[in-house]
Amino acid sequence: MKSENPKYKWFVLYVLTAVYMFNFVDRQVMIILQEEIKKDLLLSDTQLGLLTGLAFAILYTTLGIPIAKFADTRNRKNILSFSLAFWSGMTVLSGTAQNFFQMMLTRIGVSAGEAGGMPPSHSIISDYFPEKERGIAFSIYTMGVYLGVLLGFIVAGMIASNYGWRTAFYVLGFPGIIFALFVYFVIKEPIRGRMDANYKTIKDPTFSEVIQTLFAKKSFLNMCLGAGFTTFTFYSVNNFLPSYLQRVHEIDLVTVSIVLGLSTAIGGISGALLGGRIADGRGATNKKWYLYVPIIACLSCLIPALILFYTPIPKLALAMVLPYAFLSSMFNGPIYAVAQSLANAKMRAFASAILLLFLNGIGLAFGPVVAGMVSDYLAPTYGNLSLRYAISLNLLSLFLAIWFYWKAAGSYEEDLGRMK
Repeated sequence: MKSENPKYKWFVLYVLTAVYMFNFVDRQVMIILQEEIKKDLLLSDTQLGLLTGLAFAILYTTLGIPIAKFADTRNRKNILSFSLAFWSGMTVLSGTAQNFFQMMLTRIGVSAGEAGGMPPSHSIISDYFPEKERGIAFSIYTMGVYLGVLLGFIVAGMIASNYGWRTAFYVLGFPGIIFALFVYFVIKEPIRGRMDANYKTIKDPTFSEVIQTLFAKKSFLNMCLGAGFTTFTFYSVNNFLPSYLQRVHEIDLVTVSIVLGLSTAIGGISGALLGGRIADGRGATNKKWYLYVPIIACLSCLIPALILFYTPIPKLALAMVLPYAFLSSMFNGPIYAVAQSLANAKMRAFASAILLLFLNGIGLAFGPVVAGMVSDYLAPTYGNLSLRYAISLNLLSLFLAIWFYWKAAGSYEEDLGRMK
């Protein structure tokens, strides 16, 4: 590993970003096609919320923890390639579902596979990039989210409009299985802890020691809570936005898929990169900026979000997707960098799994479900506008997120000092 090409770490990062892209492609197919699936399988908004939220999050959050603990001592590249092949296969099976129960089982299967995606990837990135470069490295990695949205929305929308929603699952599931083989044969497993001067003195921690060590740092717990309440809003917005635009503004599926795909990708990628750059740049002299950036993201994205959901003009609603995606995406890279910086080399996959437990256990599991339940409750009174008020209620969780990020910033530098 000492003689490897200096550019190789960037190649690895781009491959891992592509894996993360497949992770989100498999989610976005369900989201962009949920109106078609709802009509075909006779589903309610609550059931849609379950399929894109709680049913998916059950194993994604819980199974990620034992997989991460395993990844902290075993070959991470092998775990990642197997996981990619598994969740892609379950995506293909999603196209065969005939009712809510069958669809729920396949989505749970997808989530079980994706549980083995991020923790090993985060740990690998931290062994290729030093602390001072992790903000931008993780921001590039999170571009996979927006590339996945772009590919999932546009391709799924166009395929479904011509060949039906089931075909979209087949077409977008199979390539992930092929790419899993590429990951297995091309990526090198890095030397664990090579970016840490004190790695050789670190003993292998037990499960309880990892938990105690991480949660002894107040900034880690508060950052995780902030991230959870951030995604409570973001997942409810993102998961129901295609349905909202089709129901309220009567925009056709192809237009929604193209505009949302392009706007989310362009805005999300540029916002994620800017967030990482700001955090690394300002964080060189003040580490609190890794938590100030998420605060800025939460506050600033409220303006385009409110315009998006309250304007009666369809074109203005579509125009607000890009600034919303740009501003909301700035939080991603910094929070992952914080989690990795607060964990030693033998705890990093586990630290990512804990962060995902909050991100998805609070945000993904309950954001869409709460929005769906409130929408169903308000539907008899407000009709299609019920989604507007349901999502507006979930926007309030951003203020809780801001509070927790601020608390995390207060103790972050002190907690970092204990890592030396």
